[in-house]
Amino acid sequence: MAKKGKQGGTPATLALDRAGVAHTLHAYDHDPRAHSYGLEAAEALGVDPARIFKTLLASLDGELVVGIVPVSGRLDLKALARALGGSRALMAEVAAAERATGYVAGGISPIGQKRPHRTVLDASALDQPTILVSAGRRGLDLEISPADLIAITGAITDRVGRD
Repeated sequence: MAKKGKQGGTPATLALDRAGVAHTLHAYDHDPRAHSYGLEAAEALGVDPARIFKTLLASLDGELVVGIVPVSGRLDLKALARALGGSRALMAEVAAAERATGYVAGGISPIGQKRPHRTVLDASALDQPTILVSAGRRGLDLEISPADLIAITGAITDRVGRD
C-alpha cells in the first residue's frame, strides 16, 4: 500500500491493511475553525471537491445507515430512504453517529466503524478512478478506488447526493 503523509493507525487504515486493500493516506493541517471539513480537505490537498466524499449517518425508520456523498453537495434523505427500501430518513444526531461508529464528527470514516451499517455510496463516485474519504480523524483522508470502497463496506450505489 502506498502511503503519503502521516501514518494512519486508525480503525479504517487498519481494516484496509488487514484486507490488503490498496489506499493512499493524505494528511493535512486541520483548522478547528473550519466550517466544512470536506471543502477544507479539498483546498488543503489541492483535490477537486467532486473526488472528496463525506460520510454521513442518518436514521432510517429507526436504523442508523450511512450515506457517502461528495463534499460539495448534500445528502438527499428521500433518495437514501428509497435506495435502502425505507420510508423516512432523518440526519442522525451527532452523538449517536459518534457512538455507533467510534469516530468523531468531521472524521467519520465509512471504513472500520464499530459495527457495520447499511451504506449507500453516491453513484457519482463511479465516475472517478479514485475518491478520498475520511481515514478516521480530522486532517487525514484516504484515497481508494470506488470498487474497493464498495467491497470493504458492502455499500450499494445510487444517486443520493444533491447540489
